[in-house]
Amino acid sequence: MPVRPGPANLLTDVGGILVGSAHDSAVETGATVIRPVNRAVAAVAVAGGGPGTRETDALAPDTLVDAVDAIVFSGGSVYGLAAADGVTAKLGASGHGFALRAAPGVPVSPIVPSAILYDLANGGDKAWGEAPPYRQLGIDALGACSVHFELGRAGAGFGARAGQQRGGLGSASAVTDDGVIVGALAAVNSHGSVLMPGTNAYWAWPYEQQGEFGGARPLQDFALDLDDWGEAKTSPAAMLSRANTTLGCVAVNVALTPAEARRVARMALAGLARAIRPVFAPFDGDVVFCLSTGAIERPDLRPFVLARLGELAAACLARAVARGVHAARQD
Repeated sequence: MPVRPGPANLLTDVGGILVGSAHDSAVETGATVIRPVNRAVAAVAVAGGGPGTRETDALAPDTLVDAVDAIVFSGGSVYGLAAADGVTAKLGASGHGFALRAAPGVPVSPIVPSAILYDLANGGDKAWGEAPPYRQLGIDALGACSVHFELGRAGAGFGARAGQQRGGLGSASAVTDDGVIVGALAAVNSHGSVLMPGTNAYWAWPYEQQGEFGGARPLQDFALDLDDWGEAKTSPAAMLSRANTTLGCVAVNVALTPAEARRVARMALAGLARAIRPVFAPFDGDVVFCLSTGAIERPDLRPFVLARLGELAAACLARAVARGVHAARQD
């Protein structure tokens, strides 16, 4: 049986992963929480020239911490990093977190890496003074965590733009005949375009499964002008005033070490390059996380296993980008 999408075609098809989102329609922004039911091995790959992150250094394979309690994506640029404050406080209050040794009266430390995208210039009401909404958005998104979640204008993708199109939150999954499950989630606020110039076809169209983002195809004689960026944010003003970032998370049910998870995260970056053009620019903050739930072991031919997981993750992430924008365009 060929590789196929999972039952929900979402990141949460990887068992033990939940996702929740919250948004503020007046502010035109939101946050998304990716919550492993049990702490999961994690890694990160940063490719954009303008990233905004929190606790990503802690995910290096030679550091003390080898698993996370949640990952948070948020709008709001630097203000959005506060969404992880809310998630951390809520998880810590319920006893979820890291501790070298349990001690009475000593709180645990939830490990909650996060990344932000820039949606400050999208027209929403950002006159929040000293009270940005992101801490509460993080708490609300955590409370909404479920196996089912909305795509398109939702969560961290609520106020996003993908080139000159609406951006959004997307997800996709793949299931193999030998029990491997890979999922991806993307919050798409890219400088580059997800559409091929002059067409309604997505760059990710070769990876589309079962018409999941509309089924549009390029003309048979389509020829690319290498300097034509199509519906990217091409003017300097658009590049800077609506600065950019695509945030991604891939998850696998195969047990990985932190170093192996980092290799899968780095391979998954290729999915952004398949779905967005241009990508990883100086004014993009593109980041991809990888989670391993460890549900199954694949000890044989380890380099091949990692190559397979990385390629499936890249394909799922490309599909997630297109699905997110496609859903947002339908709103």
